[in-house]
Amino acid sequence: MNQKYEAVIGLEVHAQLATTSKLFCGDSTLFGAAPNTHISPITLGHPGTLPRVNQKAIAYAIKMGLACGCEIEKVNWFARKNYFYPDLPKGYQISQHTTPICKGGNVKIKSGDGERSVQLNRIHLEEDAGKSIHDIDDQYTCIDLNRAGTPLIEIVTEPDLFSAEEAWQYVTEVRKLVRWLNICDGNMEEGSLRCDANVSIRLKGETKLGTKVEVKNLNSIRNVKKAIEFEIDRMIREVEAGNRIKQQTRSFDAATDTTFAIRDKEEANDYRYFPDPDLPALVLSDSYLQEIREALPELPAALIKKYQQQYGLSLYDAAQLCEDKAAAGYFENVIQHTTAYKALANWMLGPIRQYLNEHAKDYEQITIAPQRMAALIQLVESGQVNFSVAAAKLLPVLAENNEAPLAIAEKLQLLQVSDTGELEKWVEAALASMPDKVTEYRKGKKGLIGLFVGEVKKRSMGKADPKLVTALLEAKLNN
Repeated sequence: MNQKYEAVIGLEVHAQLATTSKLFCGDSTLFGAAPNTHISPITLGHPGTLPRVNQKAIAYAIKMGLACGCEIEKVNWFARKNYFYPDLPKGYQISQHTTPICKGGNVKIKSGDGERSVQLNRIHLEEDAGKSIHDIDDQYTCIDLNRAGTPLIEIVTEPDLFSAEEAWQYVTEVRKLVRWLNICDGNMEEGSLRCDANVSIRLKGETKLGTKVEVKNLNSIRNVKKAIEFEIDRMIREVEAGNRIKQQTRSFDAATDTTFAIRDKEEANDYRYFPDPDLPALVLSDSYLQEIREALPELPAALIKKYQQQYGLSLYDAAQLCEDKAAAGYFENVIQHTTAYKALANWMLGPIRQYLNEHAKDYEQITIAPQRMAALIQLVESGQVNFSVAAAKLLPVLAENNEAPLAIAEKLQLLQVSDTGELEKWVEAALASMPDKVTEYRKGKKGLIGLFVGEVKKRSMGKADPKLVTALLEAKLNN
């Protein structure tokens, strides 16, 4: 970016709520159905039909608001947002305008200067439009109304982001949060999380916002970052060339990482908002809000502090475990059976993560029961099985059957040998096989001890206790 300018960015993230039915009727929200099969007279806006609010969608919106520290609006109502679009069957969208269900709040991100809070303007409820499909027919745009009426929350920031990197961090955190709360699957490829970016530039030191451009429907976190980077550079080039920035709506071409104009931007008053006459005011009681508040899971930030303070984990380990709710849940379950907290973190962030990745699984699909995982850790911590051997040979078998880890280790002959007589044989054979290295060690090249330990490990097929082997080697070599 040209150092004369700074970018100012506001984001609108639309999260499709994980309800089984739509916001104002019982039509299914299931993704992937044949076009125009999850529709009804209410979805299509037929005269005489009346909407009714989905209570679960209300609860999900409040969950997100509480997690973000928002003020919950106890009396709010829906408005009609009027505009014509081919996949908006009623000719208006039911949304919230003057009374969003959640006001203010923030989302914490990690920026170059450390952690900071991105300020939110609001979180409001609205229904989704349908989908226009332009690449099926050469002559016509096809319309699929299955998505019309699906419940969304729109999470709107203040103009409080100042780089594409910060925007990337913010969307990553929002996706993590909606998944953590189990209110949205966060799948951007299926459209259940979408982002619009409002981008402007101004001279450094200015306080007035520049003319903004909105880039619509960014469907991956990568695209959010790339679109904003391109738009900032494009706007700076325009200003430097003496041109005026047009307020417009643009789209992103992922094939070229560029944006292009699709229409001049409407102002809010162009939508002619007014309260929906078919929907009464939504009145939320204190007891209802308290019920939702008490049902909230522990949030990642609180868990990270807990893992550091109570279990002695590093910030890195704690943050890694809290990247995924299912992983944190597994950690919580296993520590009911072991106090080897650091060892468990090492297993989860190392061998277990590798095993799950190799088998295209995640922690929701892990097959090792918490008690068995604790037993495996105990085998290694007590010195009965070497860690690397347990990770390479014992863990895969443990994941495939329900036998006790000790029984598997015995069957596979993985238990470490601590009989000094047996160990001495392997040690002597290892030293005899490389006399020149023994000479080098005795002349001061003490780093060779690892080579000798490795040779004993190979001869014992991993069964030699490395601590005892090291002690025996040092005793023999230093004689």
